[in-house]
Amino acid sequence: MNQKLFAPTVDTAPNLDSLRIDTPPITLREMALERLRNAIIAGLFSPGQRLVERTLCDQLGVSRSVIREVLRHLETEGLVETAPKQGPIVARIDWHQARQIYDVRVALETTAVADCARNADAATKEKLKIVLEDLDRNSRKNDALTILAATTEFYETIFLSGGHEIAWDIVKRLNSRISRLRVMTLATTNRTVSGPARMREIFNAILRNDPDVATAACRAHIEEAARIAKSLLAPANERKP
Repeated sequence: MNQKLFAPTVDTAPNLDSLRIDTPPITLREMALERLRNAIIAGLFSPGQRLVERTLCDQLGVSRSVIREVLRHLETEGLVETAPKQGPIVARIDWHQARQIYDVRVALETTAVADCARNADAATKEKLKIVLEDLDRNSRKNDALTILAATTEFYETIFLSGGHEIAWDIVKRLNSRISRLRVMTLATTNRTVSGPARMREIFNAILRNDPDVATAACRAHIEEAARIAKSLLAPANERKP
């Protein structure tokens, strides 16, 4: 047999660039993780509720091994915890934990917002404008998960354009717990209006490249959310400002 028949020619040899997968396929595990994460964040499972593997297998249509991987991952995000004699449960969140999260947000977000306001170019301002328009549309619909997605994109743009990549990585690790608090506060009277309004104040200051006003607006936004969370989570004797 002539071996040359099987040798690639210049015209038929594959280009190494063609090996790149531009859009990696979403695995079953990733789909199950996203859906269970969103269900917990949206409040479809109550804090302290048992997460029974067999039931989750039926609800999500996946194997027990996938469910176990998903639960382990959600435990690292702070959405799931293991209770003695119960197994996996939806993590409880109290005011002591929430207060620390808001303290971290104040420290990281105010600095990122100030630097974004100093450095924001036309492209950054346009992107923030588009995200806020999306947020306004979804706020009118009271769609919590799409509000969360737009809010996350808003802050990601601010952090990255301000040169705070490491700080954004820290925020992402807390994001599931931050999102739970956001959903909780969004359910209170008028928060779907006042929250986006505060974010627009931050945006308007960034438009003017005014770091001082942007910082003050950011701090006011977080402190307002913290007061709402405290009224919901703190023991009665701690709820006064």
